[in-house]
Amino acid sequence: MARKLKTYQTSLGFFDLAIAAPSMKAALEAWGADSNLFHQGAAKESDDPDVIAATMTKPGVVLKRPVGSDGSFKEHAELPTDLGDGRPTKAARKSKGSKARKLSTRPVDKAAERKAAVDYDREQRRRELERAREEATRQKERERRQQAVDKAQAALNKAEQEHAKRAAAIQAEVEAIEKRSQAEETRWDKEKARLEAALRRARTS
Repeated sequence: MARKLKTYQTSLGFFDLAIAAPSMKAALEAWGADSNLFHQGAAKESDDPDVIAATMTKPGVVLKRPVGSDGSFKEHAELPTDLGDGRPTKAARKSKGSKARKLSTRPVDKAAERKAAVDYDREQRRRELERAREEATRQKERERRQQAVDKAQAALNKAEQEHAKRAAAIQAEVEAIEKRSQAEETRWDKEKARLEAALRRARTS
């Protein structure tokens, strides 16, 4: 069964934010708040009929308006044009207060509330599916990257093994040549000594 939605408001940065959500926790998550703004007095449940009506048409979607203004909440709002002290003017506050009092007697549309709750659940499911698809894409990319890393590492390992094998063969050849060279030097020393002795005998005979 779809949960009944409430409208919550806060101000973050250059914007006032509003959302129709089933709980304060859901609102905080949607706003991306890293602390409990409600406990801090920086967020509240709205009783403004216009704000409630706007959020109920897009349940689960964070709506914005320039901070301190009394304009309509929209999914995409312009930056505030007056960034003075961030507070609405006295006239704006008076207009906003009288407007809220004037419309506060608007009857509650139970059918609209039920539809908003259903739409909220549908929006949440859509976002969950989107997050799941994004995570699947990221996982696939991680697996592809890991496969490429594994392939490159295997090629490097194979090349290192081949290099070690060739280097060992060359070293063995070097050692064999060195051994033959030493044997030749030994043979030559003996042969040279024999021939020199023969030469000396020939000179003295």
